Amino acid sequence: MELAVMLAVFLAGIILIVKGGDFFVDAASWIAEISGIPKLVVGATIVSLATTLPELLVSMLAAVQGKVDMAVGNAVGSVTANLGLIMAISVVCMPGVIRRGDYLLKSLLMLSAAGVVVAGGFRGEIGGGLSVMLLVIFAVFLVENLHSARRSMRLGGTGEVGLLRAPPRRKDVAFQCAKFAAGAAGVVLGADLLVDSASALARLAGVSERIIGVTIVAVGTSLPELVTTVTAIVKKQSALSVGNILGANILDLTLIMPLSALVAGKTLPISAASARLDLPACLLVGAVAVIPAMVTARFRRWQGFALLGIYAAYLFLTCGA
Repeated sequence: MELAVMLAVFLAGIILIVKGGDFFVDAASWIAEISGIPKLVVGATIVSLATTLPELLVSMLAAVQGKVDMAVGNAVGSVTANLGLIMAISVVCMPGVIRRGDYLLKSLLMLSAAGVVVAGGFRGEIGGGLSVMLLVIFAVFLVENLHSARRSMRLGGTGEVGLLRAPPRRKDVAFQCAKFAAGAAGVVLGADLLVDSASALARLAGVSERIIGVTIVAVGTSLPELVTTVTAIVKKQSALSVGNILGANILDLTLIMPLSALVAGKTLPISAASARLDLPACLLVGAVAVIPAMVTARFRRWQGFALLGIYAAYLFLTCGA
């Protein structure tokens, strides 16, 4: 009976996440179109903040309960899953030329945050100094997105000054806001149900908190990004997809661990296993995901396949550790 209930909750979580993700991308695309804000910016801010909520809530709760390995594993594992699985799928399905300027700063911020976390692994903890560095990176990310949005709105969203847009009808605004809120709620609630049921099943098998954190919990809380990305692929919204992934990763690295340390009231210790495997893997997939694209100004399919291979190897080493 207990197993049947867990499986039913698991299925309910998937349904909520899938339908919520569909509503979410539709509403976010509408917001970008009507406001003149680039879809890259919408994906990297509004969508990313909402789809990062599951990781943030899970890690903070784990830190409060003293489950530090799960808190760290969820944050870092989510970034690795976002890049090694989700962005890999996006790049395999939608390779192509990009505007380097749209992605360069976000890519550098993501890699810088991953480097700070790796440095924390060498020290064995994320303390006050490293937490401040991560929060500074978050502040730069936020300011850059606000400047991009303001500049785009000033240019009418297309680079042509003075472009006039028909004002949206009030009922359309109300409908899209309700759709966005319903999608966000469905994604967050579905991820919560999914993680709870999957974690309970994993604990019955006697799996360690670190492995639960970097695998089941990380992938489970990354499902909003996965569904948002798959939906964006279907709807041909590649900028929204990649922007969401980069933004979510920056938020995962720069907010989750400092806030987890804050609510725990102490530095966040990092286990030797995480420092040896989880953190370097996060930095490696980040480098493979963005450095070639920043050099050549395009995403290529080989990057997606390389990311999938690295992620598969990482899972193999993690489960065998």
